[in-house]
Amino acid sequence: MTFREINPKMVEATVVPGQRLFSQRGAMLAYRGEVTFTPNLAGGRGGVMSMIGRRLADEDTPLMTVEGNGTVLFGHGGHHVQVIGLAGDTLYVEADRLLAFEGTLRQGTMFLGSQGGVMGMVRGQVTGQGLFTTTLEGHGSVAVMAHGGVLEIPITPQRPVHVDPQAYVAHHGDVRNKLSAALGWRDMVGRGSGEAFQLELSGSGAVYVQASEEKL
Repeated sequence: MTFREINPKMVEATVVPGQRLFSQRGAMLAYRGEVTFTPNLAGGRGGVMSMIGRRLADEDTPLMTVEGNGTVLFGHGGHHVQVIGLAGDTLYVEADRLLAFEGTLRQGTMFLGSQGGVMGMVRGQVTGQGLFTTTLEGHGSVAVMAHGGVLEIPITPQRPVHVDPQAYVAHHGDVRNKLSAALGWRDMVGRGSGEAFQLELSGSGAVYVQASEEKL
């Protein structure tokens, strides 16, 4: 795995010739060796559509392409960092929670409404989270950020998981998401947390939940 957790708030990445990493701008803390950092407006390997999705979601900060031969320390804002390994499946993660990921992963953008219907849009409007979720697919590793630590919760066909949308970090596997209202519309005015909404994840996979509801 390219990323190695140094402590809860920092990871070390190995950069080798012929391969590349992508990181959030401002995530580099230090590096050793011959390493270059170049802005990438296309957002990894997602191309134009990925960039459009990020701009519509107000997430147009370019990623940095990291290349060369050496090691890099990544961290950002003192947030907790979690490394997730992918073995051919797809990770769904909020773009602003991405710290860094391997260039072997194919990046895309999914509109939350494609799985959550109208309630998927409500999630973005009311909870303050984006309407678009970044997807990373293939074989490789990803470093994501969260507040106060991350817990991985298994999702099984017999046991769906309900998550406060603001505590949601990412999920992977053959999983469907559905946002439901836990209160009536009048009761939901002014409430954006799980008091009003619950994100139900069903199928087979795992969801990553942060300890704090604070948005990055």
